[in-house]
Order: sequence, then structure tokens, then C-alpha cells
Amino acid sequence: MQIKVLGAGGNIGNSGILVKDDSTTILLDYGLNPGKNIVHPLHVRPKDLTALITTHAHLDHIGYEPYLYIDGSVPHYATKVTIELTELLLYDLLNISGDKLPFTQQEVKKLVKMSKAIEYEEPFSINGIEAEFLNAGHIPGSSMVYIKGSKRVLYTGDINHIQTRLLKPASYDLPEVDYVVSECTYAMQDHPEREQEEKRLIDFSNEIIEDGGTVLVPAFAVGRAQELAEIFYSYNFKHDVYMDGMALTVNEILLNNPQFLRDPELLRKTLGRLNYVNGWEERRKIVKEPAVIISPAGMLMGGASVFYSKKISKDQKNGIAIVAYQVEGTPGRSLLEEGVLNFNGNHYSVNAKVGKFDLSSHSGRSQLLQMFKSLKGSPKIILVHGEQESCEALALELNSMGFNATCAKTGEVIE
Repeated sequence: MQIKVLGAGGNIGNSGILVKDDSTTILLDYGLNPGKNIVHPLHVRPKDLTALITTHAHLDHIGYEPYLYIDGSVPHYATKVTIELTELLLYDLLNISGDKLPFTQQEVKKLVKMSKAIEYEEPFSINGIEAEFLNAGHIPGSSMVYIKGSKRVLYTGDINHIQTRLLKPASYDLPEVDYVVSECTYAMQDHPEREQEEKRLIDFSNEIIEDGGTVLVPAFAVGRAQELAEIFYSYNFKHDVYMDGMALTVNEILLNNPQFLRDPELLRKTLGRLNYVNGWEERRKIVKEPAVIISPAGMLMGGASVFYSKKISKDQKNGIAIVAYQVEGTPGRSLLEEGVLNFNGNHYSVNAKVGKFDLSSHSGRSQLLQMFKSLKGSPKIILVHGEQESCEALALELNSMGFNATCAKTGEVIE
């Protein structure tokens, strides 16, 4: 068996892992980093692929998958909700960045047509190779992938071992394998207690609103927006909470797939109390209201949050709550590090209060170490999806603990 890292080696984004075993070649994820200069994984010929497996519907894991269907017809496997969310996100990607991409809606349709929905812990076979999805706890429908051929491989995708209001956590009870390909986004950083961060967010929002200000919470449309709404609902937040953008469509998809939620009834009750934003007239109105606005995109790279942030950032009585990891080069990162908004090279000064709240959907350092310690046997650990310095530091630490770990580089082949 051979494992090739096509992307996310020493960086976060554009994930792609190629697993070859005799005559079978399986591609695990094929994402991109959207933005001014789109970064995609290394090239792979669709005709060389036996199957494509998607771990979850985030663009850095799905964004380049339609490319495989320009001239190919690769069988595609994912959970049901991942397939539905993938279709939604890819159409949105084309609307925003279609002029920079080599594929069209036609290839997205073909990807969906070639998709087969697989449940968690439902074994399936690809050309004699056994495979199974395990809950990854990252977003609804996210999966770890277990593959058994001549060797056994576990690919974590993006993983979270911490229970959230929206999702059950990933399990530490994993099958024995020969290789673990693991994300390490937070390789050297632990998360504070989630309840503590929730209370900080509530206090921050109350303070801003009671001063007459507006709070913007930029949020990923899939998972994060819904969890945030559940937090405000669960704390009996007395002020108006609005939700905008693609998150509204995601709400309906999730309600139709309750098996992927920890508490479907909580989400139904939460959405029943939420104010949905309908169009530009309402957007222009609510930026002047004492309220919370939950809006994609989570890194301020598109969606209505760009409009909201430009307006809300001008006034010192307002607030912007950053609740997710901000990739280097994104407007969200420049807001946190430089205190300015940077959209397409244009800088906007920020007078609003900026708060950072750790509500990550990735396992922190302690959870990653616990996962590695709980592994059966002596698998080789291949670290991906982490910034180079922290990835290398974690590999060094794991090796000092007796593990066989490496911080993989893009293009590296492991046998």
C-alpha cells in the first residue's frame, strides 16, 4: 500500500490524500483554498481513480472535486448530508469564484449523480477494499475513514473529540490500523472550556447591545452558524438574533437529516426563535439595530458578513465576535492580528470592539494526544492539515514518546 499527500502538507487547506493498493486507487478529499489566488491539491488523473471519498463538506476538502468529473466518472462515497451540503457549497463557490475555476455546474451535477450515501459504521466495499465511516464530530455528517486492504488506514479528515450543543464528539475507540493520517490544526494549542467561551460570548454580546450597539458573528454556514444559534437560545438570550446567507438553506438540510445531530429538537426550537434575514433592505436596517447577526462567511471572505463587517466596524459601540480559526491571508486573520479589515487590497479601519472566542470544531492538542495514546498497535502517524511549525513540533514530540510520526509534505509518498 502507498499513501501520497496531494495537499495540506504543512499547511491548512486544499486537502487530498491518495491511497493506492495494488490495482485500487482511492482519493480521500480533494479541496482548495478559495480566495484571490485559488490553491488546489496536486494533480491526479480521474481515469486512475477507483473511487473518491469525501470526509465532510468544507471547501478545503471538497472544493476541487468537480474537476475530476470534467472527463471522468469516478464513483463518489460520503454520508447523505455531506452529499447534500457539498452540492450547495460547490454551487455557491461557482457563483463567487467561477471565473477562476476549471469546472462548471455541469461537473457538480455529475459529482452528485455519481454519489452514493453511506451511513456511519456501515461497511462498504471498493473493488475488494473494505471501508467504513466513523463519526468525526467536526460538522454534521463529517467522517473519519477506515480502509482495509493489504494494510489498514485511518484518515481522520477534520476531527473533534469535544461534544458541542450541535454534535456528538468523535470516539477514541478506533480500529487497529497500520497508518493514521491525522489532521493537526491545533497541534500545539489547547482549547479553553467550551462553556466558559459560550458565557464570554453571551456577556460580550449583552454588553454591546445594552450600549446600543450591534454584534456581528461571522460564522461558517455549515455547523458553526447553527451551533451559535443554539448557544444564544440555550442561554435565554433576551435580544434579537438574526441569521443570514447560506446558513438559512443549511438549516433546512440539517432538519431533514436529524440522525447527524446530537439533539434535533434543540435545533428545531432554536430556529423557531431565530429571525431570518430576507434581502438587502432588511440587511441595511438591522446593522443599525441592537441585535446579534450571525452570518457567513466565517473568515469574512464572502457572503453577507463582508457587508455587515464594513458597516458595523465603523462604530465603537458595535462589536465583532470571531469564533473560528482564521487562515493566514484571510480578512478575518488581518482583523485579529492587525485590527483592520482587508478586502481585495482595500483597508478599512475598525473602531468596533473585536472579541475572540474559541468555539473550535477541531480537537485541541490534548484531545489529539489522547487519540494517539489510545491507538491500538503501533501505527505510523502521518500528520497533515496543520501549519508547518506546529506540525513538525507535534511529530517531534510524538517520536520522543515512542510513536512513529512524521509531518508530511505535499507530494510526499509514504509506503
